[in-house]
Amino acid sequence: MKIHLHTIGCRLNQAEIEAMARQLQAGGHEIVSNAAEADTIILNTCAVTAEATRDSRHLTRRFNRANEDAQIVLTGCYATLAPDTVASLPGVGRVVANGDKERLPLLIDPTLPVGVPDFDQEPIAREALPGSFGRTRGFIKVQDGCDNRCTFCVTTVARGAGHSRHLADVVTEVQRFAAAGYGEVVLTGVHLGSYGRDLGRPAGLRELVAALLAHTDIPRIRLSSLEPWEIADGFFRLWENPRLMPHLHLPLQSGNDRVLRRMARRTSRAEFRALVAEARAQIPDLSISTDIICGFPGETEEEFTETMAYAEEIGFSRIHAFSYSPRPGTAAARMSGQIPGPAKRERTGRLIDLGERLSLAFHQRYENTTRPVLWETATGAEPDGLRWGGYTDNYIRVSAVGPADLMRRVTAVRLGEARVDGMSGVLTEDWNSGFCEENRVFVG
Repeated sequence: MKIHLHTIGCRLNQAEIEAMARQLQAGGHEIVSNAAEADTIILNTCAVTAEATRDSRHLTRRFNRANEDAQIVLTGCYATLAPDTVASLPGVGRVVANGDKERLPLLIDPTLPVGVPDFDQEPIAREALPGSFGRTRGFIKVQDGCDNRCTFCVTTVARGAGHSRHLADVVTEVQRFAAAGYGEVVLTGVHLGSYGRDLGRPAGLRELVAALLAHTDIPRIRLSSLEPWEIADGFFRLWENPRLMPHLHLPLQSGNDRVLRRMARRTSRAEFRALVAEARAQIPDLSISTDIICGFPGETEEEFTETMAYAEEIGFSRIHAFSYSPRPGTAAARMSGQIPGPAKRERTGRLIDLGERLSLAFHQRYENTTRPVLWETATGAEPDGLRWGGYTDNYIRVSAVGPADLMRRVTAVRLGEARVDGMSGVLTEDWNSGFCEENRVFVG
């Protein structure tokens, strides 16, 4: 069977769709990049904002126009929250809620092997296939669900209570990715920082990362979003190992304490500032990115201005700025003081401008320095070789010209001109010596 897979939304969605791709591919199915060629189309939907739900509907209709003969299977948060709505979209033959998502490949093909726990079916019982879904980075789902009750978030409704995978299973999966030649894994979850709590391990994420550093040889380990109140004592000391990438995504959501309380965020300006200072003191060249909501119900112009000033004070390397979107079933949707759309968009535009200035300033700090880059994609050909794109350890997008065999390799790069969206680079004269074939770790 030819299957096309697509996802929108968070890195957890990406991890889930890639796991489906590998399991279906290992079972003999062909994963195709063009929806028009597919017998079945799987879309992992998102509901974090109204725009995400619109995108989910738009993509479903677009897939149906491209291939009216294909069965469309919808899963994910929007499919879970509005199953009747999505089932009525053209071409949709099956809706799979989040609770059954891990069984989705078996629902499509009941002949796939069964008999091991859902989390373990892929890739522990199978070989991870190099190049599956075109990635050099593997997204590893280590946790799902969330026990927080942030007043703006619909994810808790869509994903349910937090639950973690067993540590040994995650270690085995990462070992499979390393054996398959992946250069990096990204640990993902709805509430990654709570990993292990449901298993009686309050410092579970620290223990998991330490185990991965000790028992796998994957060149790079990166963490996805971490709530700032879930970080165990001594956590940042793990970054003494250079395989752990110096990039943290710490969602702030607002830089005003009154708004944070209305959001039911379990942090404050002072606590967040202290956490950032601790992290930067222990992790050299650390990149800290964040999410900020503009126009939360009741947010005054003064409160938003305070958020802008606080974001500039912290000096984020990247800001994901977005307008507040009322989500059905959340407390914030029922709050008074809903901000008109034009005002939310205007504030979002101002925050985006600030984020671009901060990104440029962060990149400029690294002009004329040398850093390791994992090469992920070839974007074109030039007289001296291929044009490659990849990421530094601290998550700066780099473009450089190099030979045809750079895919999945980590090399030394002299960084050049800084831009808002990344930097140019040149491979150093000894770039090949910066890559250790034995353990695939940058040693320059």
